Amino acid sequence: MGTLYQAPQELTIQDLKVAIQDSTLLFPSQQTQDDQNKSIFLSNIDQVLNFHVQTLHFFRANPDFPPESVASRLKNALEKLMVAPNYDFLAGRLKLNHETGRLEIECNGSGVGFVVATTEYSLDEIGDFVYPNPGFMQLIVPGLEKFEDQPLDVFQVTSFKCGGFALGVSTNHVLFDGMSFKIFLENLASQAFDDKPLSIVPCNDRRLLAARSPPQVTFPHPELLKLKPLIGEEVAPPVFDCKQDDLDFKIFNLNPNDINHLKEKTKSGTTKSTTKITGFNVITAHIWRCKALSCDDDENRDRESMVLYAVDIRQRLNPPLPVSYCGNAVLSAYATAKCSELEDEPFAKVVDMVAEGAGRMTNEYARSAIDWGEVYKGFPNGEFLISSWWRLGFDEVVYPWGKAMYSCPLVYHRKDIILLFPEVGGPAGNNGVNVLVALPTKEMDKFQTLFHKYLA
Repeated sequence: MGTLYQAPQELTIQDLKVAIQDSTLLFPSQQTQDDQNKSIFLSNIDQVLNFHVQTLHFFRANPDFPPESVASRLKNALEKLMVAPNYDFLAGRLKLNHETGRLEIECNGSGVGFVVATTEYSLDEIGDFVYPNPGFMQLIVPGLEKFEDQPLDVFQVTSFKCGGFALGVSTNHVLFDGMSFKIFLENLASQAFDDKPLSIVPCNDRRLLAARSPPQVTFPHPELLKLKPLIGEEVAPPVFDCKQDDLDFKIFNLNPNDINHLKEKTKSGTTKSTTKITGFNVITAHIWRCKALSCDDDENRDRESMVLYAVDIRQRLNPPLPVSYCGNAVLSAYATAKCSELEDEPFAKVVDMVAEGAGRMTNEYARSAIDWGEVYKGFPNGEFLISSWWRLGFDEVVYPWGKAMYSCPLVYHRKDIILLFPEVGGPAGNNGVNVLVALPTKEMDKFQTLFHKYLA
């Protein structure tokens, strides 16, 4: 049960021989002076996410929409989307408000980046989309280290000789979380049609997640680390700031039967009546146990292990946020236990702890965490983070040329981050999950042994 994803037998092409054909800035199709005098408030959640996230979206050839036609439609769509009040902040720039000491987005119409490129290869020749390929870096313009006067997002359309293409998007995380980026893609797709309205009108009132005045930190927050960086400095959360050690990486696949087995294993144990036995909860519990014990030994059974995982707070607040809230509306839930508990307790108890972490995220807890950020300017902090791209549904978006054959993050290898992402072509809502793990060799060997042991 549970399979190790096999590396491609043929040598993966790491140099895709990408040639840039055009690189430009795109601007809103309409703009007024008033539009250029607006600044977007960034919540305390947004403030600490000043780094770029890269995603790749692969499309098969469509004879009615050759890549050059796709590039033209995407350009027009972006120019329309950047018109106020929809996504005018896309064309803005980050700035520090010296009066408040906070980062803001200045909606100055400075534009987004757009790159058109070609490669000598076909989609079939580049090999496996799931298995991390360093060559995929060429399909995207990476986020720049310095953000002053740099585009907050850059799009790259790379055409393959088969007529297929890849859309690479590099976006500053202050703009979107996973859900709001999915809505953005749906709106981008709608504007690429000839006469469609926006799919969903975005809610751009980020003050809905402003801290209370005065701040009221009503809970302890062990999942957060107190730091006092200079406000406005670009500092990534410590959980993202890991050393690039010599790491092995492997992808473990859990098919729907494996996930159902973990659910049944949980049900056969003694769980709390409030525990939600979801696919995410049982997968997280399984990974947490394997990860924590992979670096454990008999002399270290009392070590505390803390796993972090994101929880969408839109529907947990009172009143709830609009589903279309545009910005970051996720907070880090956590579960913590001694390694001895993770080893000795029934699996159902581990699932309980994961479910309790998400259940803890009530309206008051979320508001307390936001207010905590107002006081301490700190970041999420844990032993490791599970970053789930599993059911974001980027490949469900319908463009004029069809759906993406596969959408995924540009994979990176970090010891303190474990990625969940979907299978290629899995049915929506019922697909298995790929688990990408990067660990030192000794820990990886133990993780792999435990992964299969605890699936039995």
